[in-house]
Amino acid sequence: MKIPLSWLREYVDLPAVTAHEVADALTRAGLKLEAITSYGHDIKNVVVGEVLAIEELTGFKKPIRHCQVEVGEAAPREIVCGATNFQAGDRVPVALPGAVLPGGFEIASRKTYGRLSDGMICSEAELGVAESSPGILVLSPGTPIGVDVVELLGLRDDVIELEITPDVGYALSVRGVAREAATAFGVPFRDPADITPPDGSGPAHPASIADPSACDRFVLREVRGFDPAAESPLWLRVRLARAGVRPVSLAVDVTNYVMLELGQPLHAFDAATLTGEIVVRRAEPGETLETLDHVVRALHPEDVLITDGSGAISMAGTMGGLKTEISGETTDIVIEAAHFSPSGIARMSRRHNLVSEASKRFERGVDRELPLYASWKAARLLAELGGGTIQPGVTHAEAEVEPVRVAMPSGHPGRVAGIPYDRETVVRRLEQVGCTVQAGGAAPAGGIAARLAVTGDDMLTVTPPSWRPDLTDPNDLAEEVIRLEGYEKLPSVLPAAPAGAGLTEGQRLRRRVGRALAGAGYVEILAYPFMGERDLDALQLPADDERRLAVRLANPLSEDEPLMRTTLLPGLLRTLVRNTGRGFADLTLFETGLVYRPDREAPATAPVLGVDRRPTAEELASIESALPAQPVRVAAVLAGEFERSGWWGGGRAASWADAIEAARLVAREAGVELSVRADRHEPWHPGRCAALYAGDVLIGHAGELHPRVIEAYGLPPRTAAMELELTRLEPLSAGPVQVSSISAYPVATQDVALVVASATPVAEVEAALREGAGDLLESIRLFDVYTGAQVGEGNKSLAYTLRFRAADRTLTAEETTAARDAAVALAAERTGARLRGA
Repeated sequence: MKIPLSWLREYVDLPAVTAHEVADALTRAGLKLEAITSYGHDIKNVVVGEVLAIEELTGFKKPIRHCQVEVGEAAPREIVCGATNFQAGDRVPVALPGAVLPGGFEIASRKTYGRLSDGMICSEAELGVAESSPGILVLSPGTPIGVDVVELLGLRDDVIELEITPDVGYALSVRGVAREAATAFGVPFRDPADITPPDGSGPAHPASIADPSACDRFVLREVRGFDPAAESPLWLRVRLARAGVRPVSLAVDVTNYVMLELGQPLHAFDAATLTGEIVVRRAEPGETLETLDHVVRALHPEDVLITDGSGAISMAGTMGGLKTEISGETTDIVIEAAHFSPSGIARMSRRHNLVSEASKRFERGVDRELPLYASWKAARLLAELGGGTIQPGVTHAEAEVEPVRVAMPSGHPGRVAGIPYDRETVVRRLEQVGCTVQAGGAAPAGGIAARLAVTGDDMLTVTPPSWRPDLTDPNDLAEEVIRLEGYEKLPSVLPAAPAGAGLTEGQRLRRRVGRALAGAGYVEILAYPFMGERDLDALQLPADDERRLAVRLANPLSEDEPLMRTTLLPGLLRTLVRNTGRGFADLTLFETGLVYRPDREAPATAPVLGVDRRPTAEELASIESALPAQPVRVAAVLAGEFERSGWWGGGRAASWADAIEAARLVAREAGVELSVRADRHEPWHPGRCAALYAGDVLIGHAGELHPRVIEAYGLPPRTAAMELELTRLEPLSAGPVQVSSISAYPVATQDVALVVASATPVAEVEAALREGAGDLLESIRLFDVYTGAQVGEGNKSLAYTLRFRAADRTLTAEETTAARDAAVALAAERTGARLRGA
C-alpha cells in the first residue's frame, strides 16, 4: 500500500517530521515498511507560461511548432515543440533554461530545426506525473503566469510504501494508516468517513440479497446526467499515480480514489445496461461471465455474483462484467458498495486466479459500516467533477449481524507481555484502536476469558470497531495494547532451564554419528522429506514392498513429489546426481532424518479437534493412532574415488566394502558391533548386498546399488550406499560413552591363515574367531584373501592378524597361543575352516 504523505496530512495533524520519521513510527506500531520514494524534489525552475503565438514549421517529417510563450519575464520566450494538443492562449508548464526535470534531465537553450528553443513546454510524463502522456499538459485558463508549477500542482511529495499483512486489512487505506499515525504521534485524527449522507427519500435501483452468507450489506446510489467526456482533474490523477494506481477515466478514477482513501471497494455500472432487479447470489451450474479483461469465465457454484434479469453482471468484490462496463457514452451511473464474505471472495479469487485491488481488501475484511458513506462520497465526486446529478434515495439491503463482544480480564495484556499494564492503560489503548470498553461482564463457562481470569482482575467487555474484524478474542486485544505501548519496551528474558535438562542419549548418539561420518570424510546434506512414485520405481521396489506404502500430502509443494519419504535414499541419490552433473565426481554424502512409515491398519485421517480445551487421553490416542511411525535413520552414498589419487600414487574407488564400513562406524558410536550377512534387498545389487544385524535385530542394509537403479537415476557406475535405522540402534546402546583404561602392557600378535569354502562369508569366520579368542583379543584384521591351486579348487585362504593384550599383565606366549588355538577351533567347528598348510 502506497501512502502519499500529503494525503496522510489531510487527516492527521502531523508535526514537522520527515517521511522517514513517520515510517519509523508506523513500524513501531507494527506496520512493515517496504520503501520510501520521493517525488518532485529534484524538479527546479518550471513555471506557468501562456502561449502567445504558434508558427507551424514545414519541411520536417513530423509536426514542429515554434511558439512564443509568456513566462512573466520582460520578453516572451521562443520555444520549439513537437506536440499539437495546445493552442494560442493556453496556459502550460514551461521548463526554463537551467531547469531540472525528474531523473536529473537538465534543460538548456539550444538551436534546433533552424530556430532557437529557449526552454521546453512539458507534458505530464516529463513532470513525473504519469508514465506516459499523449501531449502537453494544458493547465486551467486562470492559472497565474510565472508561478512555480511544482508548488502549484503539489508535485513535491513523499510516498511511504507499506507491506500489509493479512491481519491488518484496515491498513489498505489512507484512513487506516492515518489512524495509526495519529495514535503514534498522539495527535487528533479526522476520519474521512465522518460525513453525513442525506436521508434517502426512497430506494434507488432495486436490489436484494439472496444469500446472506455471501453478502450482508448491499448499497446502490444513482448519478444521472454524467458527462462521459469529463476528464479526471490533475490533482486526482497525480494522487492516484503516487498511490500506484493508473488513471483510466473519471468514473473509474473516482471509485479507485474512494477505495484508496476509505478502504471500501466500489463498482460503477452503466445504468442503461442493467435489466430489472440486482440480486446478490451464488452462481448456478453452467453459468459464465465475460469479465472486464475480456475473459469468459466458467463460474463455480460457490462463486459470489452480482446479477440482474439477464444473469451474472459481476464477480462480486473481484471484477466486473464487460456488459455493464462504463463506456465513453455512459451518462447514468449506478454506484455499488457492499460488504461481502471475506472467505467467499478469497476462495473465488484463488479459484479463478484473479486477484484485484478489491479482492485483496475484501478477503482481509472491510468495514461493514462503510458502504453508505463511501457510496455517497463517490456519488458526490462524480457529480462535482462530471457534471452529474445525484438522484435522491438509496437502495440499502442488509442482513442482521450480531456485533462481536469479547470478555477479557484487565490484567491479561500485562501477563502476556510480561510487564504490568494498569487498567487505565489497557482501556485507553483499546479505545485508541476504536474499541468500546465497558466494565463488568463475564465470559461464558469454559470460554477463553473464563480460563484467563485471575483473582483480583476485573472483567472488561470489549466491542471491537467495525473496521477491525480481526479482533475476536482476548489475545487479539492484548496484542493491540502491547504494540501501542511499544514492542521495544518488552523485556528480553531468557527462559529458565529446568535442572538436569540436556541432550537425551538419543540426541547425543545422533550428534556422535554425524561427527564420526564427517570425520571420515562424508559431507552431510539436508534434503526435502518428499518423494514421488517414480522414486519408488527407480529404486526397483517390488509391488508388495512396505516402503511403497507412503503418506500422501494434501497440498504438496510439487506434484512430482506428493509422498512423505519412506527411505532416505531418494534425496541422497538426487543430490549425488546434481553434484556429479556439476563436475564433482568423487563424493561421499550422508543424511540423518526421519522417515514416515504408515500402518496399513491405521485410520485414513486424524480427527480434527477444537482449541478451546485440552484433548482427552482418548482423543490424543486417536490422533497418535492415525500418525505414521517416524523412525530416525542415517544413510550414506559413495561414488567415484574413496581414496584420492595424486602425486603419491593411484587412488581407490569407493565400493560396497566402504558402505559396510560406514555402517560399522555408525554402530561403533552406539557401542554396538554389527554382524554382516549376505542378503537380497532392493535397491542393492543382489550379489553385493549385506544385511546388518545387532544380535538378532536387523539394523539396516549396505552394499553396491543395483545397475538398474544406477541407470534410472543416472548415477556413476558402481555407486554404493548404506541405510541404518538409528531408532533400532539406540536401545542397544550402552548409554553414556564409557572410556576404557588404556593398557600399559605390550601387545602380542598372532597371524593365522584359514582355508574355507569359497561360498563361506568372511563375516562368519571373523565372528567365530572373535568369540573363540575371548576377552584377551584386542582387535582382528583380515589382511589377505587368496584363491588358487595351493588351497584347492572351490576354496579360499583368509589370513588374519590377531592382537592380544591384557590390562594387568604381560601376556605369555602360552596364553596367546591358547587364545589363538581356541579361536581357530571355534572357526573350524562353525565354518569348517582349517589351518592352511595343516
